[in-house]
Amino acid sequence: QVQLVESGGGLVQAGGSLRLSCAASGNIFSINDMGWYRQAQGKQRELVAGITEGGMTNYADSVKGRFTISRDNAKKMAYLQMNSLKPDDTAVYYCNAEVTTGWGRRYNLYWGQGTQVTVSS
Repeated sequence: QVQLVESGGGLVQAGGSLRLSCAASGNIFSINDMGWYRQAQGKQRELVAGITEGGMTNYADSVKGRFTISRDNAKKMAYLQMNSLKPDDTAVYYCNAEVTTGWGRRYNLYWGQGTQVTVSS
């Protein structure tokens, strides 16, 4: 099995920073794309940032210039550095990853359990 575990969430004042981490473990042969999503109360889950295995990134317009996604392929980790946080960034943040468990096998999408980020005004 494959597991993704997020950490680093918490309560922060507007203008502050947090760094989220996502650790992948289990029967992993290779990880393709990884991403961070968020879901605010009463809203749909939305993409925050994504990163390919080669390091190409994309961001939601709402976080461009404030958030930075990165990954460490050797450690099977992804990170989300969040600066200049706003109350609108309050949400549960989820990590996902496209993982294959063996050569030639299909990639499956896995999700973490989420970590709460609360930004107070």
